[in-house]
Amino acid sequence: MIKGRHPVATALSEGRPINKVLIAEGAVEGGFEHIVARAKEQGVVVQFVPRARLDTIAGNAHQGVAAYVAPYKYAELEDIVEREVAGAGLIVVLDEVTDPHNLGAIIRTAEAAGAQGVVIGKHRASPLTETVAKAAAGALEYLPVARVANVVQALEQLKEAGYWVVGTSVEADHRMVDVDYTHKTVVVIGSEGAGLHRLVSERCDFLVNIPILGRVQSLNASVAAGVMLYEVVRQRT
Repeated sequence: MIKGRHPVATALSEGRPINKVLIAEGAVEGGFEHIVARAKEQGVVVQFVPRARLDTIAGNAHQGVAAYVAPYKYAELEDIVEREVAGAGLIVVLDEVTDPHNLGAIIRTAEAAGAQGVVIGKHRASPLTETVAKAAAGALEYLPVARVANVVQALEQLKEAGYWVVGTSVEADHRMVDVDYTHKTVVVIGSEGAGLHRLVSERCDFLVNIPILGRVQSLNASVAAGVMLYEVVRQRT
């Protein structure tokens, strides 16, 4: 299930297979006409239900609309590498990011920054879920996500494909802005608690730090990803 006006509208506009759209009774007058119209154009069942029932089915923060959809299909790593993008390639790899809100926010930012895709691990990491889709605010309809058994091997494969791998670490000697991101780049973000694992760090061509001026010693994973990705964007535009 996906919840919220923008995620549901985006899924419909992108032609994602949808089984049914649920709308809270009375919500059409609140700006849902386009969702209803698009769903009917595609032959998708639209059901109006009491808001209390929608709360029970979809939980909170559904904004009056939810949809039953087919599960997200993971891409292959090779598909992300071969995906056509403007300019130099950019891929985001996550090392055991477990918070679905962080994962969704990173996917949203990666899509906005023009990345080819996001790579996550199968173990000790958040999969694609309803919460991730909600936090991604529709970006999952545009940006492929690959799920790999071994992040270290995935990095080796990306390096063989011509990518430079840049990881974040509070202990790194290089500053974030000291690295050239105008070539094919992989940005690696570590877990919320442990950061990058040793074997992942060893596969990075560069380890960089994000300046921290306050007393807090690290940034939220999604914030760190946003800072890094928009340094890449700054250098390329």
